[in-house]
Amino acid sequence: MDVFVTGGSGFVGAALIRRLVADGHAVRALARSDRAARTVVDLGATAVRGDLDDAASLREAARGAELAFHSAARTPGSGSRAEFLRDNVNGTLGVLEACRDAGVRRLVHVGSEAGLRNGQPLVNVNETVALQPNSKAAYAASKARAEAAVLGFDGLETVVLRPCMIWGRGDTTLLPSLVSAVRSGKFAWIGGGRQRVDATHVDNVVEGLVLAATKGRAGQAYFVTDGQPVVFREFVAELLATQGIPEPARSIPGGLAKIAVALGAVDRMAAWVSGQECTIDIAKARSELGYAPVRSLADGLAELRESS
Repeated sequence: MDVFVTGGSGFVGAALIRRLVADGHAVRALARSDRAARTVVDLGATAVRGDLDDAASLREAARGAELAFHSAARTPGSGSRAEFLRDNVNGTLGVLEACRDAGVRRLVHVGSEAGLRNGQPLVNVNETVALQPNSKAAYAASKARAEAAVLGFDGLETVVLRPCMIWGRGDTTLLPSLVSAVRSGKFAWIGGGRQRVDATHVDNVVEGLVLAATKGRAGQAYFVTDGQPVVFREFVAELLATQGIPEPARSIPGGLAKIAVALGAVDRMAAWVSGQECTIDIAKARSELGYAPVRSLADGLAELRESS
């Protein structure tokens, strides 16, 4: 099958291309730069130079594909509200329109639990919980609006997969940001960091994407996680340990973190992720997609240690 992928040089996109190529698919990947093009070619895909705001290049990349995966997105803490809306919402609409015009049958969109965040803990949430398109966090609002656009789009089948706190070998966001914060002395646990959270290893994300493409119901969203919540502090400490970094000791009260967010000293989304419970019910993915985690916490951590 011919498949179109956006974000193919990124963390999730690269892992997805490896899986698709291994499964025998012919993959065309959008590439914004020479470096991105080299990356996707090395992974076994055909690179098509272009960007999310370039309709012609999007149509060219999607031409002849039966299936598309949209994983390109501006990541948390990396831009203004206007930039998040431009890249994550308008960019998604551009991909949808290009896929429709190119005759793509189905698009699977990489969503996020972030689309549900608006400053309150997420406790055992499932797909019936409302998106937060007006969230105070720009990234969260952009992911909510992008997902709504995907699920409401006419002209091709659409499915959304929602992983949570993606981690694993090749991580370009979570672990590097944690390492940077610790080494610069800016890291602190919020309220002790003892809240429960769910996370999703990148291999489990890819498994979910493939299942969503083949078994997901059009117009539906599915959460996927590693299948078992972890204590945030313990999980982060284990991630840092794979890089030879001891567990940080400094902690600040939750109230102080809120003040820091209000003053603009701390990123709002980062504070929510670091300081609030986020536990997910994945029963829908288990029952409708046949989803089960393919990578355990222990295996994922061992792989990180071996690759560091």
